[in-house]
Amino acid sequence: MHNQMLLTLAAVIVLGILSQWLAWRVRVPSILMLLALGFFAGPISGLFFDKPLLNPDELLGDLLLPFVSLSVALILYEGGLTLRFRELAGSGAALWRLVTIGALVTWVIAALAAMIILRLPTQLAILLGAMLVVTGPTVISPLLREIRPRGAAGAIAKWEGIIIDPIGAMLAVLVFEVILLGSLQEAPMTVAMAVVRTIFVSGLLGVASGLGLALVLRYNMVPDFLQSAVSLAMVVAVYTAGQYVQSESGLFAATAMGMALANQRFANVRHIAEFKENLQILLVSSLFILLAARSSLDRLVSIGPASLLFLAALILVARPLSVFVSTWGTSVKRADRIFLALLAPRGIVAAAVSAVFALRLQEAGFDEAMVIVPVTFAVIVGTVVFASIAAPWAANRLGVAERSPQGVLIVGAHLWARAIADALHQQGLKVLLIDTNYENVAAARNMGLHAQQGSILNDELIDSLDLAGIGRLLALTPNDATNVLASEKLARVFGRSETYQVAPGENKQKQVGDAPHVRAHWLFGRDLTFAALQRHVTSGAVVRATPLTAQFDYKAFRASHGEEARVLFIIDEGKRLTIVTEGKKVAPSPGQTIIALLPPEKAEQFAADRVDKVAATKV
Repeated sequence: MHNQMLLTLAAVIVLGILSQWLAWRVRVPSILMLLALGFFAGPISGLFFDKPLLNPDELLGDLLLPFVSLSVALILYEGGLTLRFRELAGSGAALWRLVTIGALVTWVIAALAAMIILRLPTQLAILLGAMLVVTGPTVISPLLREIRPRGAAGAIAKWEGIIIDPIGAMLAVLVFEVILLGSLQEAPMTVAMAVVRTIFVSGLLGVASGLGLALVLRYNMVPDFLQSAVSLAMVVAVYTAGQYVQSESGLFAATAMGMALANQRFANVRHIAEFKENLQILLVSSLFILLAARSSLDRLVSIGPASLLFLAALILVARPLSVFVSTWGTSVKRADRIFLALLAPRGIVAAAVSAVFALRLQEAGFDEAMVIVPVTFAVIVGTVVFASIAAPWAANRLGVAERSPQGVLIVGAHLWARAIADALHQQGLKVLLIDTNYENVAAARNMGLHAQQGSILNDELIDSLDLAGIGRLLALTPNDATNVLASEKLARVFGRSETYQVAPGENKQKQVGDAPHVRAHWLFGRDLTFAALQRHVTSGAVVRATPLTAQFDYKAFRASHGEEARVLFIIDEGKRLTIVTEGKKVAPSPGQTIIALLPPEKAEQFAADRVDKVAATKV
């Protein structure tokens, strides 16, 4: 018996991580793979064997509900940690209206559809509508990285996914409280007190705990190696305390704690955020496997036609109406509105919250509540598939997505990286620099360049980047290992063919050899290593743009600047960028612009020529 339980627990974790890996390999949303393997391990396997291979109720028994509830709390805590008010302040009125007015519209339409189509009792229909207000940031973020929408659409979609999860979960908690306590007519004071305890007592408990943890970290009262563990323990304690204050209000407390910790300025919590990313992957994977395996095939089949109609009502009525009502009278363009109307996939929060409340309501005597889980799963699968197909297609048709983005993401904001970035920026290309060194970032910003401090190896930073208009990576740090890892990470965003790194030192080149499958493209040439470029620039070499004309073509450029001038980039008349790589022969033509590294003596001549031209224009 003991070995059987151990085997089943191991299978849940292995299946979960395997699903994530398979989803990454075939480039589909991980939720679909998790649900597929969960259904197979649970109800589908029961068709071929004496019993299902995975039975969560048999495995966890009475621990299933606490495990799911606590996992949801930790996921919402993670959501709170990503919610920074300073980033939301500039998102515009449309975003705030979408998560308030839009959420209300979605709630009302979803509840009405549940009553009419699914024939759910009014109370359960209202609860289901509240649960489905949420969207799935774990699905939206990868989609946005793939589509790279420009304008308002990308920012609004990204932040809506983050903000709406805790709002939707808290709304569902309050509706759940009303259902358990009775109607407003029967117990108005009881309901009002439940709402007050949930919002104010549990909310203040979460905020105080988050700020308290920040102070503990600020004054080094906990060693570094224990800080993530202490954070986890505090979330569990806050959630449990919130549950004692008011049933199910622990979710609110956990979310509030994450938000408080994310927005305080006492301590750096980046390492805690990185730890919770790994924890979230494990929790999301295990939860989806368990919840999908717990589903009943009979119940799934019984709601089939009705669930399709309900799904259609959400996709074709609720979402478009909520978007257009929320963005009416704002500066959001029509194309952005249509794109947003097609992008509302549901995710783990909807699945987990539905499982928790369905179990609770069944215990309270609401037998119809068990239909909530299969309906929610149907909505998750349907909205994820629809968004994955419709959103990229619509983005291209509407011109929301950049069909061939020419901008560059530069890792490293040191002296010659800034020179390259400035030259590209002067030609009208979008440039974003990332560096861990604040002085480098500040210097780039002083030049009018868009720069951000942080490590490109941090998944949270990558997810937060605005990559609209950017289609290439230039890894220019002095650390070859960082360049290789950055190229590997961003290859999933830009494609391996659009990731470039500065050539490593001679010894490293000999180790790697000519194996392009283990590295990104080497920029400019084998001899232009980081040290060589640094030496050139500190000696007076400059990066300059030179337009080619019929009178001053590439041959004339060579005659003027000599063979020592190194062509780095070529930009054509349509602002399409060609990056010169090791072994690549270039033949620029009139009408194109060359960005080249000019040696010191030619740089001085270039500067003198520019002074003469300026003087001539003033005469």
